Amino acid sequence: VVVYEKGDQLGGTWVYDPRVESDPLGLVSNREIVHSSLYLSLRTNIPRHFMGFSDYPFTVRENGDSRNFPRHEEVLKFLDDFARDFGLIELIRFNTEVVRVERVDSRNEEYWDVESRTTRGLISSHEVFEAVMVCSGHHTEPRLANIPGIDKWPGKQVHSHNYRVPEPFLDQVVVMIGDGSSGLDISREIATVAKEVHLSSRSLYAKISKLDEYYTNLWHHSKIDSVFEDSKVAFEDGSSVHADTIFHCTGYNYHFPFLKTNGIVSIDDNRVGPLYKHVFPPELGPWLSFVGIPYKAMIFRMIELQSKWIAHVLSGKLLLPSKEEMLADVEQHYRHMEESGIPKHHTHLIYPNEYEYLNWLADQVGLPPLEGWLKDIYNKLFKIARILGERFRDEWDVDKWIQEAT
Repeated sequence: VVVYEKGDQLGGTWVYDPRVESDPLGLVSNREIVHSSLYLSLRTNIPRHFMGFSDYPFTVRENGDSRNFPRHEEVLKFLDDFARDFGLIELIRFNTEVVRVERVDSRNEEYWDVESRTTRGLISSHEVFEAVMVCSGHHTEPRLANIPGIDKWPGKQVHSHNYRVPEPFLDQVVVMIGDGSSGLDISREIATVAKEVHLSSRSLYAKISKLDEYYTNLWHHSKIDSVFEDSKVAFEDGSSVHADTIFHCTGYNYHFPFLKTNGIVSIDDNRVGPLYKHVFPPELGPWLSFVGIPYKAMIFRMIELQSKWIAHVLSGKLLLPSKEEMLADVEQHYRHMEESGIPKHHTHLIYPNEYEYLNWLADQVGLPPLEGWLKDIYNKLFKIARILGERFRDEWDVDKWIQEAT
């Protein structure tokens, strides 16, 4: 097993990098890409109880951040400890970027040609493998909102990928697009230095109102209707502001520029496909697989179960269904989405069916279903976060709730 890692340490998106990209929207294709999207103050938005693995819980370490919602440095240390304790570090080639992965058919033998280069010496090499797992994450390539009039709007724009600290927004009027976890966190942090922050939401129930009782300069609005050359931003709720900055907290695009499959695997409106159960391309499985594609799930547990499923298949302990059966399953999923009015770009959004998905994975590898209390507490988490706002991390007694649930 060989693990390629472009950076000089493990951890991926959990490695804080104070640098931001030269293009704050990430549109310039030849820009130097900064992998991490962490902002300096980030704390987890789910408790550590949900971020461990089944055989390696995310416990409080000596002299570490003992809070149930720790800072990002604590997560990175947890991953470092996991890799060290299981002897994984010697498998990793640091400072090595994969630039091309391609299926080759030679003398009736198929294999994967992996081209890589060192990020420091730019020394290129080719190696051959029977199977490839794509585990490169999807929090680096910004996805932007489509706003009428934005081409002529004169202000500054930035995507959350390039946010680290609030000081650059001192005394500004900022319009924030997206009220997910990052959008809410960053809005509150920027509000400590900005003149005003206006958070725009696509929710049908959003209306102009104060977002948080602890901030006098933080407002909630409906979706943006249009923007204008005089810096005005008009919302569908009828209100408008003249803004200095539009801030896109609008998620990310799946992006695998190194992967060459002759169109067998493609990305269409953020749908990576076709993928059987979000993991195996029917045409190329089991020799190509993806880990971590779905979102809005218990990510650490999901990644563990996906990895175990792939390992069982590659080791011969399990057989995948036929190519035809896998394609039929994918098509059935697509039809269900269309009939339910779910947009294509939400193909890999598994909420609210994440438990069914995780239990299906567990069943494949002979593990019992998830404990019922996990589902109960996880569902309550987001309701409590909405009620308590930024205070939920410190005021919600997670340990008490778990003790009562178990």
